Amino acid sequence: MSSAFERLQREIKQLPGLGYRSAERIALHLLVEKPERLEGLVEALKEAEAAVGRCQLCGNLAEEDLCSVCQDEDRRKETICIVEQVQDLIAMERSESYKGLYHVLHGKLSPIHGVGPDQLNFASLEKRLAEGQVEELILALSNDVEGEATCHYITEKLASGKEIKTSRIGFGLPSGGGVLYADPVTLKSALEGRRDYS
Repeated sequence: MSSAFERLQREIKQLPGLGYRSAERIALHLLVEKPERLEGLVEALKEAEAAVGRCQLCGNLAEEDLCSVCQDEDRRKETICIVEQVQDLIAMERSESYKGLYHVLHGKLSPIHGVGPDQLNFASLEKRLAEGQVEELILALSNDVEGEATCHYITEKLASGKEIKTSRIGFGLPSGGGVLYADPVTLKSALEGRRDYS
């Protein structure tokens, strides 16, 4: 193969969720099977690079200073749901079950991988909490060691001493999933997060 094709394949392979074969298929699709799509893709990438940034308040994607969620007057301003990534915010929005604001950390604490508080979006969260308008924090972070450490940091360092209700999303069995196929951590979370059945 040509060096230009191999470079394109390498670049595509670096995208999350894509392996060697997927990168090869995409590169061949764009160069050989549907070359007319290549120009539109390049233009869309350039346009997004120029127009899309981070919301100055919550860290979500935005084309202005504030994202559409932060600009929405119908949102409950006193409640903030803290998520790791923008993808988590999008998933929460799809559920149509939450009508407050968000705060995107862009990761979680992981000293092993060199991710400390300075690498995450904590400064703007601390500023939001200091303003005194927040009444509740919902911690929607992953159920692993790093997620727990991040929750602990938020409750002990940022929300400590403030009259803010703090809750953690429940974890458990997925809809349609069975106990037989659940891992021990999921089963433990499901048991700990149980509620009254009436």
